[in-house]
Parts: sequence; C-alpha cells; structure tokens
Amino acid sequence: MSDLTVNNELETQTLEWIATQQHIMQQDLWALAEINSGSYNVTGVNKVADTLAQWSKKLDCELEFIDMPAQDVVDDLGQLNQKPLGRALRLFKRPEAPTQVFFCAHMDTVFPIDHPFQKITQLEDDIINGPGVADLKGGIVVMFKALEAFERSPLQDQLGWEILFNPDEEIGSPSSSKLFPEIAQRHHLGLIYEPSFADGNLAGARKGSGNFAVVTRGKATHAGREHHLGRNAIRAMADFTCAIDNLNGQQKGITINPGFVQGGGAVNIVPDTCTMRFNIRIEHSEQQAWCEDQIAKIVANINTTDGINIELHGGFGRQPKVLSPANQELCKLVQSCGKSLGLSLEFLPTGGCCDGNNMAAAGLPNIDTLGVQGGNIHSADEYMHLSSLTTRSQLSALILLRLAQSKDLSWLQRKGMEHQSC
Repeated sequence: MSDLTVNNELETQTLEWIATQQHIMQQDLWALAEINSGSYNVTGVNKVADTLAQWSKKLDCELEFIDMPAQDVVDDLGQLNQKPLGRALRLFKRPEAPTQVFFCAHMDTVFPIDHPFQKITQLEDDIINGPGVADLKGGIVVMFKALEAFERSPLQDQLGWEILFNPDEEIGSPSSSKLFPEIAQRHHLGLIYEPSFADGNLAGARKGSGNFAVVTRGKATHAGREHHLGRNAIRAMADFTCAIDNLNGQQKGITINPGFVQGGGAVNIVPDTCTMRFNIRIEHSEQQAWCEDQIAKIVANINTTDGINIELHGGFGRQPKVLSPANQELCKLVQSCGKSLGLSLEFLPTGGCCDGNNMAAAGLPNIDTLGVQGGNIHSADEYMHLSSLTTRSQLSALILLRLAQSKDLSWLQRKGMEHQSC
C-alpha cells in the first residue's frame, strides 16, 4: 500500500458529510428493520428488496431482480419438500471501471413472521434492540450511505461496483451461493456487511460449515401385542446421534452438533419414522472428506440392521475461509482506514460462517464484517450501537476512496502463495 496518496481534504469532506446523515440513517434503519423478512417469509423479503430498489435511485445505478430457485428441505416428518425463497436484488454501476468492488448483504433474518420479536426498542441513547438491526439491516444502511458518499467524490470513475442483496443467507445461502463463482470472476475484492463483533473488531479466518438432515425409517406395530415385529426408528436415530456425537474431539477444530430431532407419536405404537438435523464445523477444507467418510460408515452400519433404513440429506455449503495474501493486504488497508478514524481494528478468527466463506472459496479476497457494531444476534436480545451507523459508513467510504486513489493494486492479483492469517 506504499503507493497510496491520500487526499486528506477530500476524505475530510466525505467524513463530515456522512456525519450529517446520522438522523437519516436511523430513519432508514427503522423502516427496514420493522419489515419482517424471516428467510421463508417470501412476501417480507421481497418487500425489503422493493424498498432497496427505491433507495437505489440515490445511487443512479442499474438494477436487476433475480428469481431464486426453491430450497429442498426435509420436513419434520422426513419428507423432502421445496420451500420458495424471495428474490435477490442486484445493483451495479460502471462495470468498465479499472477496479471492480463487490458488495454483499442479506435481506433475510432468523425471525419468522409469527415470532414475537418484530419492533425496535430504544434501550439507551446509543443502543437499540430490534430484529435484524445488527444482522444485517444496519449493515445495509451503512453500505448505502458509504456508496452515496463515494458517488459524491471526483474519484467515482476509478471504481465500478456491484451489490447483491440475497434472500437466503440465514439458511446457508442455498440458492444465492450459486451466483458467487461468476460474481467473483468479475471483481477484484468483496465488502460484506455482517455486523462486527460486539467490541468492534472484525472477523478474519472462519470455519466452514455443513448442514445435514437424516431420516430413519422402521416398521410401526402395536407396542404391546407385536412389539417384537416392530422396528423402532427412534432407537436407530439414537444410535446414529450417539455415533456422530462421538466424533467430536477426534479431529482438532471439528465440531458436530445434533440440533433437532422429531419422531414417533402415540406411545403404544412402535415409531416408524424419526428425523434429525445436525451441523458440522471444520477448520480446514481437507477435514470435509474425513467427516463425510465417518458419517458414511455410520450410515452403512445402521443400514445393516434388519428392517431399518437411514437416509442422509444435505452437505457442506460453506468452505473454511482461510485468508490469502491478498486478503491480508486488504485487512491492512481496512486497519489503516480505521486508524484514520481513531479505531484500532483487529481481525479475529471465528467459528461462524457467512457469505464471506463462499466468496473466499470462489477466490475473491473480502472483508465480511463491515456492518454495524452490535451483539446478541439471532436472539430477541439483538442490539446495536446507533453511532456505529456513522462510524462504519465512514470506514467503508475511506476504503473506497483509498482504493480509487491507489496506483498499484497488483497485490489483489497474487496467486499460488501460501495462505495464512492476518
């Protein structure tokens, strides 16, 4: 980054303008967060997309709605169904510019339409509680304001950009992730607006993740008269659950979490169906094969039981995010911009996953926690610091201004070097 010439006057003007936008950003956040957009609330997700399409007029950009294929889901009764998903929204501008930046933010939340957590509450002068205020609707507001600020600068022609607002991140981006490889090919770097950690620091390396559903099927009989003729699907699932849980601790960095189970009914009937869902986290992509091999052996062993059949669905949807040399340089740029704002930013490893995993797997260096500062996400205690709307918008605006001023971005092109952490 030694080639960088910083236009202090331009940066100061940009930061000052963003500071005047705090009240507008708060109004925008309220409007966005009180639209319920649980991942399977298609109407709500599409309403968020329509709202963002209206906001995009300030950016004078082109837009495209993208229909997403339905998600294959194993229901609680073990049946494979399809769940419809909302549309994605793509905004883009200056695809011919010398440097291309990809932005990503999800529109969905973890709170379904019937969840009691639907409104924003002011907890303190600088802290609000509300659904998606941190994850990730505050980040959407930050992203828009940073881009609006950049578009006011004389450097705008140096950068082209594209935004993908996807509707399914909270369920693992099962449909939208198919868009990422092509997106990665036409950009130099990615900026993603998940919330920062509660202390303001950012995520670096991330674990990979797999989501699975398993169904055991047996034979229903009268539990008193013909118990011996039945084949208990719950017992088979218990054997499977114990076996995969026993894999924990056998490989460093791998965790397996059985998270949901349902089966049976009346206790005078031998249960013939049981469904279980589980999650796996891995530190290194090579560990995926070990997990798949171990699970295949467990499934094969249980399938030798007379009258029992076990079906496995799902797989690894997100590879571990290991920071490439280009990503390390991007970390340094963000830290330099943070320092100009009085922020001492560290990049910390995390077991959590996001679309930053997908983009890194597609070869695009990215920073994926550029959203607001908050915490207790995925719970009714989710909160955020209102002042971080301004601070984080200023951070992203500085990143864009300094990228636009850089005479040498060859560090984004480095290939084949050993991956390591910031």
